[in-house]
Amino acid sequence: MSPLRPEPSGPRETPGSPTPPEAEEGGGTPVGRRVLLATLGLGALGVAVAPPLQRGLEAFLGGISGKDPTGLTGLLPNGGGFRYYSVTSSVPHKDAGNYRLTVSGMVDRPSTYTLPELRRLPQTRLVRDVQCVTGWRVPDTPFEGVRLSDLLDAAGVHPSAKAVRFTCFDGAYTESLTLEQARRADVLVAHRMQDKPIGHNHGGPVRLYVAPMYFYKSAKWLSGIEVTDRVRPGFWEERGYDVDGWVGRSNGRDDVPTT
Repeated sequence: MSPLRPEPSGPRETPGSPTPPEAEEGGGTPVGRRVLLATLGLGALGVAVAPPLQRGLEAFLGGISGKDPTGLTGLLPNGGGFRYYSVTSSVPHKDAGNYRLTVSGMVDRPSTYTLPELRRLPQTRLVRDVQCVTGWRVPDTPFEGVRLSDLLDAAGVHPSAKAVRFTCFDGAYTESLTLEQARRADVLVAHRMQDKPIGHNHGGPVRLYVAPMYFYKSAKWLSGIEVTDRVRPGFWEERGYDVDGWVGRSNGRDDVPTT
């Protein structure tokens, strides 16, 4: 399933065919001919150059993708093999000084964590393939962070709770998991990816990582964890994608599982 061309502003829904759940959307200035040609040239160069130049290419593509309403930058190769997607035209930047993650809802001890506090908790490192429902895959990608189950245990989940809802500081994206899914050992509140801090364009400083599911379940720019009494469909599930997004067993796809 290929990414669709984004609208000038706001989320797009195509009757009978949902927009791919990580497609770039939102307003911005059209990319001119010179910028497009330069981007294409850098995209080709990124395949062959050394890692430092690849990292520069990745930063360049990430910087202009939010101002590219054509979606072309999301189709170009880059140093990490990822594509840059957002459902809003801009996302605030957070860092160790102003980032906060709240744990709330049906819990005994609502909590708020800073980035340094998350880093001091017991850490788990996973290395799995990342699979996007639009088709691209990045093999052997390390993620590191706190198991979501540890944060839930620390908060004291009520016996009648059934699910977890995730909110993001882009102000638009949401996701959800059943409580059983959220307690899996391969679900992380991650702050490192590819053995370095998660950058803004990859959803940093903190994102959700759900290893066995399509990447739209791994919400970027994570800001809230709310324990609830039922599963509430997330942003893309409300637009037609599967709530249980297991790789190879959902959304009509037969990709090789990532675990």
